[in-house]
Amino acid sequence: MTKIKERGKVYLVGAGPGDVAYLTVKAYNLLAAAQVLVYDALVDAQLLQCVPPNCLKLDVGKRGGKPSTTQGEINKLLVKYCQERKQVVRLKSGDPLIFGRCTSEIEALKASGCDFELVPGISSALAAPLLAGIPLTDPVLSRCFAVLTAHEPEVLDWEALSRLETLVILMGGQHMSEIVHQLVRNGRSHLTPIAIIRWAGTPNQQIWIAQLGNILEQTTGLSLSPAVIVVGEVVGLNKYLQPEKIGCQDSTTAKTFSPSAMSNNFPLSPLPLTGKIILVTRSVGQSSTFSDRLIALGASVIEMPTLEIGPPSSWVALDDAIAHLSDFDWLILTSTNAIDYFFERLIAQGKDTRILAGVKIAVVGEKTAHSLKQYSLQADFIPPNFVADSLVENFPEELDGKKVLFPRVESGGREVLVKELTLKGAKVIEVAAYQSCCPSGVPPAAELALQNCKVNVITFASSKTVQFFCQLTDKIFSNNSDASELLEGVCIASIGPQTSKTCHALFGRVDVEAQEYTLDGLTQALITWATNS
Repeated sequence: MTKIKERGKVYLVGAGPGDVAYLTVKAYNLLAAAQVLVYDALVDAQLLQCVPPNCLKLDVGKRGGKPSTTQGEINKLLVKYCQERKQVVRLKSGDPLIFGRCTSEIEALKASGCDFELVPGISSALAAPLLAGIPLTDPVLSRCFAVLTAHEPEVLDWEALSRLETLVILMGGQHMSEIVHQLVRNGRSHLTPIAIIRWAGTPNQQIWIAQLGNILEQTTGLSLSPAVIVVGEVVGLNKYLQPEKIGCQDSTTAKTFSPSAMSNNFPLSPLPLTGKIILVTRSVGQSSTFSDRLIALGASVIEMPTLEIGPPSSWVALDDAIAHLSDFDWLILTSTNAIDYFFERLIAQGKDTRILAGVKIAVVGEKTAHSLKQYSLQADFIPPNFVADSLVENFPEELDGKKVLFPRVESGGREVLVKELTLKGAKVIEVAAYQSCCPSGVPPAAELALQNCKVNVITFASSKTVQFFCQLTDKIFSNNSDASELLEGVCIASIGPQTSKTCHALFGRVDVEAQEYTLDGLTQALITWATNS
């Protein structure tokens, strides 16, 4: 972990081409210790999960052609939080000093006496050609290359640029016709190979390979931003530097392919999920442990928060129950959220875990039991199957006459547990401990992957993630009235029977269901599915 100093400091950090796997170790450590994160629109959403939960995240949205925070306002933000003795990470796509507009920010920091440090990142100008199998140098075909931005093509010296063997063009997706026109006009052959690499280094990566004479025809009507464009004879080496089945390309016509397609064509793979793009639905701010497991097994993971957890509309009922804990025989906690909010209120009232000395605790699931241990408490009962129904079926003592406290989600939870406990003679006191709701939007990486049909698997760990996923995708795909049409060909993976029931209701099917109703069980179910598919 990078050591944090007491005084404020701004770190101008390169995020690399996108995937967290291409982040430098130093950049990762700085994110893990950041108090304020100021980031651009092209920064991958997964990188935002690397910061602490209490980190202030400021989206300054610098993206060509779209509304964004002005550079002056960004400068003021950096100075402001640095002077408040915060550790600030200014996260920029690629490398901060390659078309990163850092000069203005550094000048503002120096003028205000703010400490700062530059942290390099892998530029998309280098990473995108490599990921497409295109070498920028070659002893015969390319003894030099130039990197340029086509954001303002009219100011470039195209006569000089056309004489260079290899060009790497950034920010040129919206100016393709002008780029082709200027290169051919200034002497480049219409047979010159050209490659367009869109969303390099992410599961949404697409590559078009053609010639100057036909690239416009092949890409008409397509969105090409954000893209890296490579012009030169080295583009033709792509067919020799990719796996054999992808290398069979005719350079006279444009071809598209993605990292997932590339992975599927390696002759052998020791990792069972190699080549699979998995969309993980999860709670906002939740640990990425599950995603990390999938990545370790070879998958490309896109996280899509579909659940926001927050406090209930009122603490009155929970506070009153905590004040009278000695009246209860059992405390039932069915989720980590219930545990976290219950103990937050208990501590807020000036109490500690000793007040639970006379109360037995039942939890559902190993993860919930592990969360309880963080408060130095051991569950008195964990049902053998990690679902609420199993808790009632296997309860360790007679419930008749027992008083049970059940802190739970404020609305939308299942009623079966309360009903079954009551039928067994228990007096159940339900109190709202937290609330869950649908996030306001979808991360760009997830939206693009769904729109471009790049997703192989979607995982669901609760019924609410299924319900809110449908709400969010309804906003994106307003023309699609049926979610099952949107997910045609996508594997729907569920953590257990209750989640599967909701999937059946909304999607009409479930393709994978965990045998053990945990994230480990879901991981194993995906391995089995991938091995057999």
